Amino acid sequence: MQADPRIVVIGAGVGGLTTAALLARAGLNVTLLEAHVYPGGCAGTFYHQGYRFDAGATLAGGFYPGGPMDLVAQAVGIASWPAHPSDPAMAVHLPDGATVTRWGGEQRWEETEQAFGRVGVAFFEWQERTADALWDLALRLPSWPPQTAGEAARLLSQGLGWLSADLRRLSPGLALDAARPVAAHLRNASPPLRQFVDAQLLIAAQTTSANANALYGASALDLPRRGVVHLQGGIGAIAQTLAQAVQDNGGAMRYRQEVARIVVEQGRPVAVETKRGDSFPADLVVVNLPPWNITQLLGDAAPARLRRLPPRPSDGWGAFMVYLGLDAAVAPPDTLLHHQVIAREPLGEGNSVFLSLSPAWDEKRAPAGQRALTLSTHTALEPWWRLFENDREAYEARKETYTEQMLAAAERALPGLRDNARFVLPGTPVSFQRFTRRAWGWVGGFPQTNLFRAWGPRLAPNLWMVGDSIFPGQSTAAVALGGLRVGTAVLRDLGLAPAHILPRQTIAVQSGAHSG
Repeated sequence: MQADPRIVVIGAGVGGLTTAALLARAGLNVTLLEAHVYPGGCAGTFYHQGYRFDAGATLAGGFYPGGPMDLVAQAVGIASWPAHPSDPAMAVHLPDGATVTRWGGEQRWEETEQAFGRVGVAFFEWQERTADALWDLALRLPSWPPQTAGEAARLLSQGLGWLSADLRRLSPGLALDAARPVAAHLRNASPPLRQFVDAQLLIAAQTTSANANALYGASALDLPRRGVVHLQGGIGAIAQTLAQAVQDNGGAMRYRQEVARIVVEQGRPVAVETKRGDSFPADLVVVNLPPWNITQLLGDAAPARLRRLPPRPSDGWGAFMVYLGLDAAVAPPDTLLHHQVIAREPLGEGNSVFLSLSPAWDEKRAPAGQRALTLSTHTALEPWWRLFENDREAYEARKETYTEQMLAAAERALPGLRDNARFVLPGTPVSFQRFTRRAWGWVGGFPQTNLFRAWGPRLAPNLWMVGDSIFPGQSTAAVALGGLRVGTAVLRDLGLAPAHILPRQTIAVQSGAHSG
């Protein structure tokens, strides 16, 4: 590679933005291409009829001192985030009518014992001990799964060797969790406890306790304890702040540049072409898109693993969304802003619904006297596409059915919601593909069923993938850490020391042991 490599990042999601900002701050020649008119992708905020709606992701965490987003800010030169801490994080409404509040502080233990008894307390003691170890490892930006001999050696000496010792110290049998599901710790759980854990895992790990790997699941359940925040202007403020950092660090942002092809010669990328007819020379390409999109962009030059992908994702999820403009009367200023409503099992498909309400203090999000509300549920991709392609009338009917089902569930958290809605705007996986360019509207990354489910980010020489398909996976905090990880690996390949982005010390939150 030449001394001053030309780096092209495709996609202004949080992962791509983080990688671009880090490499630009290192003095490299970075151009970021984004198809849309604003950054963020699935974690963007869009404008509609005077409201600003979070497009997909609505829950933001990891902003505590020494945490993922603090680490990102230090690495790319962000002075501060427009973030407002919130505790409690959310309320979870169970099928039996009970409501469990997810606190980050010590109230969480009283709430857990009251809702689920000593079995629930024991489960979350295990979860927090395990999460502390896993998050500490994630903050070390491990090369997981390792793809080169150097990465394997570094992982052994700095990552898994340390983790293994720490797990043995915590509990003689905890290392077994690397090969068993979260359900192994729920054998004596009541139905409400299992439903609660399953619903939380679905939004954090894309699968439920029977299949979610215990180590990954424990860390995914930890978001409320590690601090949920609300971003002024919506969750897209994360991407806006990172995009500004890219430019401040000397990188170039190019919007309305949907990529059509990655040009490869002799196994290496040499240019990126866009649908507008522009060509950007590239010595190294980082793609912030799912594997299916990358396969399309590479064509016959795609590596073998990409060519072996099924035509559509064989598992994982799409999202069915409902965006509402609401009269503020339905939600007093002290109303919790995040709710999860579990109507029945199986989860997803409108049976579990996540609600995110814009803060009353954020005047950027809605007209005076109004609030913006986003509803989401997990949904299978295939039925939507089959109907869209073959029976548009049935597609529209299904959309109406899902909308009504979700509104009915949301009424449990916000009574009077439908009577106070100024408008209702639904979106399907077809909509997600149109606006985010993610193939088939697939969102959230791979279900975290085992520790090897994530892809390695190095796809071919000088070709990298970033986003929710690589470790540590889903959530804005996890994807941002993935961006740091890829940026760090690129810098190492170029012989540049990335030590300034590594945590100065092991970071802990509250102790996982319950002393009450």
